[in-house]
Amino acid sequence: MSSPRKTPSFYTVAWRWHFFAGMFVVPFMLMLACTGIIYLFKPQLDQWMYGELLNVPASNQPMHPADHLAGLVQQHYPGAALLKYQPPATSTSSSKLVIRHQGQKLGVYVDPYRATLLGSLDENSTLQAVVLKLHGELLMGKSGDLLVELAASWGVVLLVSGLYLWWPRGRGKLAVFWPRFSAGGRTLWRDLHAVTGFWGVLFVLFMLFSGLTWTGFWGEKFAAVWSQFPAQMWDDVPKSDRKAITLNSTEDKVVPWAVEQTPLPRSTGNHAEHNNQGASPAVSPATIRLQQVVDLAQTLKVAPGYAIALPDGPEGVYTVSVFPNDPRQEATLHVDQYSGKVLADIRFKDYAAVPKAVEFGVALHEGKFFGLANQLLMLTICLLIIFSCISGIIMWIKRKPDGKLGVPASPADTPLWKTALILMLLLGAAFPLVGASFLLVLALDALWQRLPRRAAA
Repeated sequence: MSSPRKTPSFYTVAWRWHFFAGMFVVPFMLMLACTGIIYLFKPQLDQWMYGELLNVPASNQPMHPADHLAGLVQQHYPGAALLKYQPPATSTSSSKLVIRHQGQKLGVYVDPYRATLLGSLDENSTLQAVVLKLHGELLMGKSGDLLVELAASWGVVLLVSGLYLWWPRGRGKLAVFWPRFSAGGRTLWRDLHAVTGFWGVLFVLFMLFSGLTWTGFWGEKFAAVWSQFPAQMWDDVPKSDRKAITLNSTEDKVVPWAVEQTPLPRSTGNHAEHNNQGASPAVSPATIRLQQVVDLAQTLKVAPGYAIALPDGPEGVYTVSVFPNDPRQEATLHVDQYSGKVLADIRFKDYAAVPKAVEFGVALHEGKFFGLANQLLMLTICLLIIFSCISGIIMWIKRKPDGKLGVPASPADTPLWKTALILMLLLGAAFPLVGASFLLVLALDALWQRLPRRAAA
């Protein structure tokens, strides 16, 4: 009679860490997938929810100048500071002006042909703003951003360990590449979980890495290394002590990822006498007219859909930027608010290879690059992530003993354990937050193993 096949120690190591990673990652992955689905269909949802604000009847009349529309908004919102202007992207789109009024950030929509107000929305309370803040920072600010980054980084650990667990070990190929539907029970759920994980691993890794580029720690360090431009681009440009990333927030991206680490230019000139506290730069006599910036963007062939962020203070600049569906049409312009001189004009062709790849990745991640098909592909990946999480939970429930957590046993083979430890340290070096949390998990695991078996099993 043959003895039962012994489970390899390294398999036990992978299973144990897959379990720990899953316990932490699954709630976050479910949240990221669900909020990601909502954001994927932002164009359709925005039209459905806010169509009366976004659309206007086509007209043969010329559009009113941007300064006139800004003045109209300020008449209705006395004392408001104008933050951003977005010209119509199409002949049937409204103009949008973002203002700060009585402590509230409002998006005010205006018919550019008839100069009539269509309505306003609280920029921080729209569906997509809330979804983005939940998706990017759990509505918790910087600490939430770090938690999301940590979960996404541990998601890589989950996939690496899961791929090892998937690898065939004496089962037929059909059981590995296609689930055994006739098996039923926990075996079927294991096959469903493993097979969907195998077929989807590259897609999920793409989603994780393309999302990590926007995170506040790993993403910023990654950008500092790879998002570089020739220093001579800024030789004759007056620079502030800020970087372009300071213009961005979780829910409001003013400049593309590739441009975040570039110096933010500053406007120059004798402007001190014009520093009217609380006055909008759009109507201040110290600055060029807002319509001049619109005309400049059109002359320089910036793709439709761009927005103009107004100067922040007397040394601030107008920043024209566009996030088109095709990242090859991205553009970022910084314009002196006094002279109208273009201080920087950064296009996709100026990006290095890695930033170009990142921007393509972001467009694909957001479902923008090739229209509805791109949205449906990303939707499929999100649904796959949801299914993997749910099937993993079902497997755990079916496997664990009643009243116990069901943590996989610790391996007795020390050399293999050390090998696994080295692999984890390498992942920790690539993802510093994983490395820091790995030390904590090691300590907790050691403590767990010292507990009585009855409690720790």
